[in-house]
Amino acid sequence: MVKTKKNLLITGGAGFIGSHVVRLFVNKYPEYHIVNLDKLTYAGNLENLSDITFKSNYEFVKGDIVGRKFISELFGHYRFDGVIHLAAESHVDRSIKNPLPFIDTNIIGTANLLGAAVDTWQKSTDKHIFYHISTDEVYGSLDEGGFFTETTPYDPQSPYSASKAGSDHFVRAYQNTYGLSVIISNCSNNYGPNQFPEKLIPLFINNIKNEKPLPVYGKGENIRDWLYVEDHARAIDLVYHQGNVGETYSIGGFNEWKNLDLVKLLCKIMDSQLDRKPGSSAELITFVTDRAGHDLRYAIDSSKITQLLGWNPSLQFEQGIEQTVNWYLQNTDWLENVTSGTYQNYYKEQYG
Repeated sequence: MVKTKKNLLITGGAGFIGSHVVRLFVNKYPEYHIVNLDKLTYAGNLENLSDITFKSNYEFVKGDIVGRKFISELFGHYRFDGVIHLAAESHVDRSIKNPLPFIDTNIIGTANLLGAAVDTWQKSTDKHIFYHISTDEVYGSLDEGGFFTETTPYDPQSPYSASKAGSDHFVRAYQNTYGLSVIISNCSNNYGPNQFPEKLIPLFINNIKNEKPLPVYGKGENIRDWLYVEDHARAIDLVYHQGNVGETYSIGGFNEWKNLDLVKLLCKIMDSQLDRKPGSSAELITFVTDRAGHDLRYAIDSSKITQLLGWNPSLQFEQGIEQTVNWYLQNTDWLENVTSGTYQNYYKEQYG
């Protein structure tokens, strides 16, 4: 195969964060050939990318990173110049109920990609980057003070975070052992358009809209740092193109919110948008038994990426969350397709 463009593999590109990254790269870098690899599990939705489906520099491939032979053949065919690896099982509650898929996808799948990259790139003199997207959950839980940084010791508390920690260690091991050029970033909780509605913000938007209970774990005192998804995509762009090989970058939103306060803010915005009596949606809040191994607080210090690469979040949380609420209310067909499962028909319609 004669290469006419730089081939870039983005895994998990039909998911929430991945779809925003794919769209950014396809539109910003027409000289790249972007290959979006996604298994299209419950959270992979090609409707997220319907606006770029037929772009000349974009190609979708359906496949599972757990398949070692498949991944090897994929690298052999495309001879990728770089990888941005986002594919992952990511929902903590699902990992508690069944950890094994998280081990398969997050650890074995990552190792398959790393192995294929080593096999493909080891004799090349070109610059190749394997960029692995991770999470702040690998660091465990913070108390009331302090922040996660690039040097915080790992202390994962759930099967999900343990599997992501394992994948991070494999990425670094492949650099140290095989000389693979790797970069890692760890991000805080993302929010924004196109997020699968099992996650807190879209779940509660949907429940408020339909006047269903809002299940809050424990007393709602767990604290999370929230990052607008398009700001995360911009950070990924910067890290891939300007980050230093072997480095880790922490990406946070500088927005810490207690879960209960966040839910109350959502209720307030939704009451206003739906012309409901102020305070009526807050009556839907229902406290439920706390989740096993529930970390108290996450907070990221993003000083490194800010100082070295010039990245900063573009939105304050109150502005971003209002935009997010408006998007879900204006895209009810998308939300209904996801909650009903009919979104999975998009692949059949477009690709047969």
